[in-house]
This record gives sequence, structure tokens and C-alpha cells, in this order.
Amino acid sequence: MARDRSGKKGLIFNIQRYSIHDGPGIRTIVFFQGCPLRCPWCANPESQGPVAPLTWVKNGKKETISRWVTVDEVMNEVRKDEIFYSSSGGGLTLSGGECLMQPEFARNLLKAAKDEGYTTAIETAGGIANHHFKKVIPYVDETLYDLKIMNPLRARAVIGENVDLIKQNFETALAEPNTHVTPRVPLIPGYTTLPRNLEQIADYVLELGISEIHILPFHQFGMQKWNYIGQEYTMRNTPLLTNDEVNNIHHYFAMRGIDAIISGLE
Repeated sequence: MARDRSGKKGLIFNIQRYSIHDGPGIRTIVFFQGCPLRCPWCANPESQGPVAPLTWVKNGKKETISRWVTVDEVMNEVRKDEIFYSSSGGGLTLSGGECLMQPEFARNLLKAAKDEGYTTAIETAGGIANHHFKKVIPYVDETLYDLKIMNPLRARAVIGENVDLIKQNFETALAEPNTHVTPRVPLIPGYTTLPRNLEQIADYVLELGISEIHILPFHQFGMQKWNYIGQEYTMRNTPLLTNDEVNNIHHYFAMRGIDAIISGLE
């Protein structure tokens, strides 16, 4: 099936229930297929590339891991944990990949969740056209927005990111009265943790009047998936950050007047 631009169906590769790290409260996360970026540290490398069904080889067996679903099919899964949402302030989170690569389906799904009284969140790096971003963001209560490599030339070369577009969409989210924006910085050794990059992130958020970010220390959780999709995982020998290294980054942001909340590894 080709991509459904009507938004009636979307291509996903997982639904995860009872998450506590992807927005407020207890949440159900829907992982969208497709991502315009090629981050070498990606924990979901199966999501990279176009919005198209993907197969991988796991334990010697070929599997198709992505599937087309309707809004109603997803909402049937979301409703299963309704009791937890009401008690915790949780709800639905769209992730990926880049969930906004399927903006029509994302918008329809978020609207359906809000119509049923659930809070909504997205995890995004903002790598889509601004006019698509503007169609989705009014239906989002919490925007978890990744800021990665801020040097335009390096961002384009390493991960295929357009920094000007990332900033434009980030500022569009900030201007939207219906969403709360949480900037997040994945701490990737040799990439985002370079002193100049941290300085550029601090400069940017302070310029916008932001005094709180979340920092997410590098992990190796997605390592095996790279083997399943038949690609080399170039971060295999990259050591995890030590507590001292994470604390030093936290201290740097604090010295700049930014509260950097360490999250993602609990």
C-alpha cells in the first residue's frame, strides 16, 4: 500500500503501553514508520527512511515489522489504559521515527485522542515542512522537541538535518498556545556533547527565554536492531558517559541559568 495522504491510515511499527518517560503521567506510545534523519546513534533504526513497510531478519527469520492501521484501530489500543490516564494525567504520545512525516494521520489520531479527553504528546525533531507542522501542533498538549547538532553544515553532513527548519518549527511550537514545549538534548559523545554544540544550544534556548531543558544520556539500547536491518552500528564502541561527565554538562547549563533535568534512563 502506498502512503495514505488522506490521514485515514498510518504506518506504524509498534505500540507501547504503560510508558512513564514520554510525556506526563502514564502513556501509550505509537511509533510511526519513517524518518528523514539518519542519526548513527538511533535506538529505532528500523524507523529511518521513507514511509514504507519494512522487513528485518531476527533470529534467522524474516519479519515485516511495520503495518498500516486506522485511527480507530489505534484508539482501541489506547482506550485499554484509560483508567491509568485519568489517575496520572497521562494519555497518547506519538513517536517514531519522526511521527510528523505522516502529518495527516498524526493530526487525525491526536484529534481523536483529544475528543475522548486524553492528553496528547509528540516526540519530534521537527524535520518536516513548516506548513505540515502547523497543521498538527494545535492538537498537541506536550511537545518533546529534540535539539541535536546546531552547526548547520555539520548537522546536514552527519544526520541530514536542516537546522534552520528545526528552529522554525521549534519556534512555531513555542508560539502555539495549546502546547507546552520541552526541549530535549540527547547527549551523544563526539556529537551533541561537544562544548561548542552545548554552548550553541544554551545560547539558542536562552535567546527564546527558555530556562529548562531535558538532557538524555547516550545509551546502547538499540544496538541489536542495526543487525536485524543489516546495517553497521558505528556507535558500538562508543563508551557511555560517566556520571561525572553528565554532571559536568548539567553544571554547565546551570551556570548558564538553565535547569537541565536528566531523564530517559530511569
